[in-house]
Amino acid sequence: MRLLMMSDTHSRKLPAALWAAVDQADVVFHAGDWVDEATLDALLGRAKRLVGVYGNNDGPGLRARLPLVATVTLEGVRFAVVHETGGKDGREKRCAAAYPDADVLVFGHSHIPWDTTAPNGLRLLNPGSPTDRRRQPHATYLTATVSEGSLSEVTLHPIVPADA
Repeated sequence: MRLLMMSDTHSRKLPAALWAAVDQADVVFHAGDWVDEATLDALLGRAKRLVGVYGNNDGPGLRARLPLVATVTLEGVRFAVVHETGGKDGREKRCAAAYPDADVLVFGHSHIPWDTTAPNGLRLLNPGSPTDRRRQPHATYLTATVSEGSLSEVTLHPIVPADA
């Protein structure tokens, strides 16, 4: 099963490379900060399956349509999705305690890609932002594969200006 992970789109036009990845994915994760409902509606209309949450910049309309935390089990792998996880110091320990029933935590907020594993085995993934790179060299998103209880092929994709 092919997965696509994104966050922090901030109502900006999604790049062509990201739309192509959406079309190839079996499940799309969005870890919040959509900012507008049009992006949610566009992804709902195009993604085979969408798992999303609201972020700190999302208003009442998005908060009415999306949860603060989403959970889903795919091919035996338990995912949790949330926007904010707090500062980077102590993140693994804090998230392992907060999401003890998850195998993978997809999060956003910082716009900084992150891929670590907590001592208890929880994999923490932040795809960065496909539209607002902030202090990063490129805007980014993640893809991965999940099959028979295992997450593999986790790949960070940079979006170069020609892709936008």
